[in-house]
Amino acid sequence: MELIVLNTTKTGDSSLVVHALSREYGRRSFITATGKPGSMALYLPLNILEAEAVENRKSELWRMKGTVSEYPLSGLRGSMAKNSICMFMSEVLYRAVREGTEEGLYDWCRRSILTLDAMDNEFSNYHLRFLLELAVCMGFSPGVSDLVPFVGEHAAQTEKLLRLDFASCMLIRMNGKTRSDIAEGLVRYLGYHLDFPLNIRSLPVLRELFGTD
Repeated sequence: MELIVLNTTKTGDSSLVVHALSREYGRRSFITATGKPGSMALYLPLNILEAEAVENRKSELWRMKGTVSEYPLSGLRGSMAKNSICMFMSEVLYRAVREGTEEGLYDWCRRSILTLDAMDNEFSNYHLRFLLELAVCMGFSPGVSDLVPFVGEHAAQTEKLLRLDFASCMLIRMNGKTRSDIAEGLVRYLGYHLDFPLNIRSLPVLRELFGTD
C-alpha cells in the first residue's frame, strides 16, 4: 500500500498514529511503532511511503508496518520556502479531507507533491493553484463569480489562476499581500462548501515568507 502522510499524533514513547491518504482506503489513520532512532523523519508531512496495512477487526485503527520511503523529496526538505508550502498543503488536506475515499484525489495529491519537489524556481504561487485544484478534486469546480465573495478585489488575479495553464500561473506577478489575501479567501471558500471552517495555522508562515516578493 502506498500512502501520503498528512499528520501524526504521538502516543506513548514508541508508537505513532499516522493520519494518511491512500489510493485504496482514502483518508485513514494507522498506528505504527517508532523504536529506531531517526525513524520520525520517515513520517514528515507529505512523505510518500510504502507500507503494509494490517486490519484490526476490533478497532478502526489499523496497524502499519514494514514502512519505507518511496521518494527522498530532497527538493522539498532542502528548501525552507518549499517546505513551508508543503506544511501548508498537508494541513489543508488534513483538515479538509474526511474519512473515506474521493476518486482521483490520491493520484492528484501524489502528483502535486512530486511537482513541487521537482521545481527549481517560480513556485511562490504554487499553494494558490493547489487550493483551486483541490476544490475541483473535491467536486466544487469554482468559477470566478463563485470566488468573488471570498477574494474580493483580487478577482482579476484569481481569474488568471483559474484560466491559465500551470506554467503560466506560476509566472503571474503579485505582491505578498495579494497572494496572502487570495490564499485566505480560497481557504474560506473551501470551508464554506465543506460546511466547517478550516483553521489553517500555517498560513501566517507563508504570509511572512512571501510577504516581501
